[in-house]
Amino acid sequence: MMTAVNTETLTDVWQRLLADPRKSWVLFEHGTCVVLTAPEGELAEQATGILRGFGPAHAGSAAGDFGVIALEDAEGWVVTGHHDDVLTYVGPDEPQDRSEIAVGLLGRSKRHRDGTELHVVHVEDRRGSADPA
Repeated sequence: MMTAVNTETLTDVWQRLLADPRKSWVLFEHGTCVVLTAPEGELAEQATGILRGFGPAHAGSAAGDFGVIALEDAEGWVVTGHHDDVLTYVGPDEPQDRSEIAVGLLGRSKRHRDGTELHVVHVEDRRGSADPA
């Protein structure tokens, strides 16, 4: 059973995890975050394009691969995929089974939903917020 994490909670978690003032990012409805290392133009459009290509999971291919990172700065996990800048948050109350494989499969299914539904819920535009080096 997948319980939804509300948008405010997700936004707060990602703001803590992505504290670098130079990193812009876009959050999707089910907890997937696309970090924009070269943000340009409309950030939601840029992130949607990335997630459309790298969000849907295809078992048996690189798109089905995942890694699980237990968080130190927040409760829960981040599930990685085949694109370094596409990350999915799994909250501590979401998985019934807290094993790495169960958390990873849940995160992958959330990324798949975000990659097919493509519903943006938050844009963190940090362009110009840090002094240029």
